[in-house]
Amino acid sequence: MELIKEDDGLEPVSPTGEYFNSKVMSVSILGILESEIPIDDSQATALIKDVFLPINPRFSSIMVMGKKGARKWKKVEVNVENHVHVPSFSFPKGSSSPSENDSFLKTYISQIAMQPFPQGQPLWEIHIIKCPTSEAQGTLIFKLHHALGDGYSLVGALLSCLQRADNPSLPITFPSVSNFSSANKDDRNIGLRKVVSRCFSPLVNTVKDFGWSVFKSTCIEDDLSPIRCGSESFQPFLVSTVTFSLDRIKEIKSRLRVTVNDVIMGTIFLATRMYMQRASTNSNLSTNSTALVLLNTRNLRDYKSVRDMVRPNSESPWGNNFAFLHVPIPKVKPSDSQFSDPLKFVHEAHEVIKRKRSSFGVILTGKLLGIMKKCRNAEAVAKHISRTLRNSSMVISNVMGPVEKLSLANHPVKGMYYTVAGTPEVFI
Repeated sequence: MELIKEDDGLEPVSPTGEYFNSKVMSVSILGILESEIPIDDSQATALIKDVFLPINPRFSSIMVMGKKGARKWKKVEVNVENHVHVPSFSFPKGSSSPSENDSFLKTYISQIAMQPFPQGQPLWEIHIIKCPTSEAQGTLIFKLHHALGDGYSLVGALLSCLQRADNPSLPITFPSVSNFSSANKDDRNIGLRKVVSRCFSPLVNTVKDFGWSVFKSTCIEDDLSPIRCGSESFQPFLVSTVTFSLDRIKEIKSRLRVTVNDVIMGTIFLATRMYMQRASTNSNLSTNSTALVLLNTRNLRDYKSVRDMVRPNSESPWGNNFAFLHVPIPKVKPSDSQFSDPLKFVHEAHEVIKRKRSSFGVILTGKLLGIMKKCRNAEAVAKHISRTLRNSSMVISNVMGPVEKLSLANHPVKGMYYTVAGTPEVFI
């Protein structure tokens, strides 16, 4: 990292940005965009210069070490050609089929996910895959370092480069976020016992969650299982996707009086236990396995545009504004290897998330990291976070998607998905 003597006027790197770009961690966000038509990259350079780079100065900045060891963002001249990669796959048998290209694409994503960013240039890359796969006629891969921002910020940046396919002049819209779902509506005629319980339960939950978070980050590890190998080294990276009907998810949500996220969480937990059973016939489905659920700490009622995020004193500021929730993956009794009650995974996810949302453990954990940084340094905090990730079995994160069908430079978008690379988890 470049050392500079004069850092006056340079934007400081956020604490989380320092943690995610350290000696023990280099975490990136991969955004994969599938095109319905073959990709014409003749406009790529112009779009990057005119649309992508102006979104945020960090896309034109490198991380440097300033006075007193403080990290800063230093603006530089961007050579777009160094950031755009158009690989050509060689096929020994001549022309390939889309199904064969699927394998090449997965291998390529795995390779770039594990590669570090080049030194001395801004922390982002764009990879243009022109060969068709079984899912798309072309694929764009955006690799952005997590130090630039969290998923909410970076996905918002990518979406700001897109337009509505039906009418590019109209703004992209997102589902509204209601603070009061049917799962949280209670009868107003509550008794004294419930009032007292509501007053004390946040305190009890805070003590339990904060204590459990500290133990999970220091001395308590998940059991070894098909989804956790316990290795301290980074494992090969592979991306797989599956699509669910949002209408079916909403139907389950309404019948069970839970939230959409509860249904998705329960589905993931059920699928995880089923995978563990299939991966190893002798697998213990009652293992102690924990998911780290990423929680957006912004006070959101709806999705904010990038323009709103970068404004001073924004209610939904750009950057890394999230925290981890430790959520145990429901166990399955040996006598229930056929998963006779799959809805229990949704109910348990709902109860755990509801309890943890009434806790201030996340806030205390954030304060603890701040104290660690002041008393020691950013590298010590990064090791603590890495150990937290390594002691768990999987990470779950999600971002809100737009309502309308989108296009990028007149290329209709068939699908978009995102994942994180550079963490020690087996499952993300």
